[in-house]
Amino acid sequence: MVDKDAVQHDAEKDPHDWVSGDEPATGPQESYLSTLAQQAHEEVDTEGLSKADASLKIEELKEKTGR
Repeated sequence: MVDKDAVQHDAEKDPHDWVSGDEPATGPQESYLSTLAQQAHEEVDTEGLSKADASLKIEELKEKTGR
C-alpha cells in the first residue's frame, strides 16, 4: 500500500529532460499558447519553439492568467 501523503506531487520531469523536448512545438501547444497570450495581453512567437519551451511558456502564461 502506498502512503499518499508521502508521494510527492511535483514528480513531473523538467520539460528540457523530455526525450522529445527538442522537437518542434505541436499544433495544440501553439494554439493554446496563442489563446493564453491573448488573455495575458502578450505577444508570443511560436515559430521555432520546441515542445519543452512551449510547455514552459504555457505554464508561465497559465500562472499569469490564473488558469
